[in-house]
Amino acid sequence: MNLPRRLFIKGSVIALAAISTGVFSLLKPLVAFAARNKAAFSAETETDALAAFYPGEEIAASDAIEIGVHDVVENGAVVPVEIKTTLPDVKSITILVEKNPNPLIARFNLSPECSGIIATRIKVAEPSDIIAVIRSNGKLFSARKFVEVVAGGCG
Repeated sequence: MNLPRRLFIKGSVIALAAISTGVFSLLKPLVAFAARNKAAFSAETETDALAAFYPGEEIAASDAIEIGVHDVVENGAVVPVEIKTTLPDVKSITILVEKNPNPLIARFNLSPECSGIIATRIKVAEPSDIIAVIRSNGKLFSARKFVEVVAGGCG
């Protein structure tokens, strides 16, 4: 009987499957970065970032968006921000900081089951507006809130 040989082959197949699964799971995040909008994230002004991220689309101001952040922030390196909206069918929430070296901070794509709320921490280089852009019902809406920063966080 060739039991040791069969055990060796079976063990080798299992090990190969485990290694290949591990390698593919490590490569999966790299695929996500490939879809990144480099022009928008490397833009140096808020206007350029919006033009690259939402080319040709009109953004309307909305009172249905609330930006929860303190008016004065001690440390710009860690600024807690909460974006809430009562707009229906929210598809995405984008955060920009007007005077940061790279104003486009993040974009959150929401599933239909999610409510229009996100909370995160961002960096703010100097006193400036924090801008939230929300895609709702196929249209773009925005709100701004000025934040005073004591010690900048992008330096």
